[in-house]
Amino acid sequence: MERLTQPEEEAMQVLWQLDGGFVKEVLERLPEPQPPYTTLASTIRNLERKGYVRAEKLGNSYRYAPLVRNEEYRRRFMSNFVSDYFRNSYKEVVSFFCERAENQRRRVAGDYPHD
Repeated sequence: MERLTQPEEEAMQVLWQLDGGFVKEVLERLPEPQPPYTTLASTIRNLERKGYVRAEKLGNSYRYAPLVRNEEYRRRFMSNFVSDYFRNSYKEVVSFFCERAENQRRRVAGDYPHD
């Protein structure tokens, strides 16, 4: 499964919420600043090319439906993230975040001046 760019992931988040939709519907639900319609249409066509969505022609428009479930994407994303940044060790992930939380607690308490 090919990784998504940030704009692709944002479009997929909306398509997952809607369980599919038209480019205009996705555009209406994206946060500001919204991309131009044509840019979003290209982004969604890239998602189709990558196998994340399928297009169904309805009249003069296309409706896009997710082919990959949100849970599946999340699972693969996290697996790649852990592999790329934490030597494939979930123990290192937990340790990293525990250390960050402890450092933040110390800063708040005034016991630890900086990162």
